[in-house]
Amino acid sequence: MNVNIDSAQLQPHQLHSVEAVLNYLAPTMERPRTYTNDPPPGELRSTIVSESRVLRIHNLRPAASSVSLDREGFALIRHETAVTNFWDDDEVKAVYYPEVESALKQATGADRVFIFDHTTRRRIPGAEDSRTGIRQPVPQVHVDHTAKSGPQRVRDLLSDEAEELLKGRVQVINLWRPIRGPLQDFPLAVCDAGSVSFEDLVPSDLIYPHRVGEIYQVHCNPAHHWYYAPEMQVEEALLLKCFDSKTDGRARFAPHSAFSDPTAPSDAAPRESIEVRTLVFHRN
Repeated sequence: MNVNIDSAQLQPHQLHSVEAVLNYLAPTMERPRTYTNDPPPGELRSTIVSESRVLRIHNLRPAASSVSLDREGFALIRHETAVTNFWDDDEVKAVYYPEVESALKQATGADRVFIFDHTTRRRIPGAEDSRTGIRQPVPQVHVDHTAKSGPQRVRDLLSDEAEELLKGRVQVINLWRPIRGPLQDFPLAVCDAGSVSFEDLVPSDLIYPHRVGEIYQVHCNPAHHWYYAPEMQVEEALLLKCFDSKTDGRARFAPHSAFSDPTAPSDAAPRESIEVRTLVFHRN
């Protein structure tokens, strides 16, 4: 007997994919830039103009055991934590940082992991992201570092050791997780780095009060393959590669973005999440 199943009746974790809006960088002749604090008088806070595309985002779970940081640029892992309050920065640094360091060493075989910051986010409907208040999910396709800013972070943060460390392999890897689950509201979409052309990546200035960082905004390319893990739990985490000094064909930059999941229930709890940013070092 054949049974027809309406996809609207399926639970999100049972769906093969969803169609949702992702915001890319619109074509531009100017170098994009964004001020992290109030801009100078007469200046726009950001010159980024988004181009929205409805794209298919595949369920990562059926393929989770086969994706890898070196091939796709991301990985879904199980990661238990002893943290009781992710909004307590002191507890995060004392308890969570060592847990993240251990997880990344195990996942990558690294000789050393240096954690340089973390960000907690809570979605407040209608609110804009603010670095002086509660941080919001970022619904814009981007990569946190570039071929230039990855090594520069090593020089900025570990200046006495930088040149020696940069002789080996260096990666910038984020560990991202929900603070409460199952996460249904504004999950994180990740793009297979192997489907991204280097020409899709557009260097963009991130202007802080005392320095200028650089990230990649991303132009849309029909070749991009997108994934997400539906209904992530607190015991799960995504590893995201934002830079790799190896240029031998391994994944180097994995674009990602928050997105509004059309299968999420209308009463889904607003997303709460934390990402930890790390420098990962290998001698070889």
